[in-house]
Amino acid sequence: MKSLRIVFHDEFLVFRKKRQDLEVDYPLTRIAPVKDILEALGVPHTEVGALVSNRKNLGFESRPSPDHPLFVFPVPRPFDIRKASFLRPRPFPVFRFLVDENVVKLGTFLRMLGLDTVFYPGATDSEIADIAKKTERVVLSKDIGLFKRKAIVYGRYVRAVHPVDQVREVADFFDLERPFRLFSRCLVCNMPLVPVSKSSILHRLEPKTKLYFHEFSLCPACDKIFWKGSHHEHMMDVLESIP
Repeated sequence: MKSLRIVFHDEFLVFRKKRQDLEVDYPLTRIAPVKDILEALGVPHTEVGALVSNRKNLGFESRPSPDHPLFVFPVPRPFDIRKASFLRPRPFPVFRFLVDENVVKLGTFLRMLGLDTVFYPGATDSEIADIAKKTERVVLSKDIGLFKRKAIVYGRYVRAVHPVDQVREVADFFDLERPFRLFSRCLVCNMPLVPVSKSSILHRLEPKTKLYFHEFSLCPACDKIFWKGSHHEHMMDVLESIP
């Protein structure tokens, strides 16, 4: 039986677990595209930046030859989804994110930064992949299986555990444009907020809010009111710590 020698970059240790697993002889029991082979070995295609065999770039649907080793490289840092590449010839126009249930708090923090971020509670992996494709969104998750969906073009398997660390990871990996527009989006439905006069919403405010706060924003979608309370100050301290 013929086998394919696959050599992974060190970056893939997060998926291969052991250093000796970075080089593997994969038995070619059937004719399969590179994408299927890599994902059978636990490496989602969204993490792959280049595939090289016999000094030639291969696409995800290529059938590799057992005569030459396959070298697998990670996506480059910073990863600019707005630029075309060999594996991803159709870039996305802007950074928009879709988070799944594994990283919901990350999604909330991204909204706090003013980044367009959506979440669909109860959505299946198939539905998430379809939405990401149709709306050209970058998928963020800790679910490796989700990233095996072909419809997902751009994604990031989030390594960090704590939400603030996850935000730093995503901001660094994609080199997201600064300065962030902090608290410019609704934390409930993601819509951009609009300034609103205090007099127009006075009847909706609690007595202490009326007394101590004077600047307000309103979500045009869900009609929720936002102001710079104590929670806002605490979160500003957290967000400003993100370089």
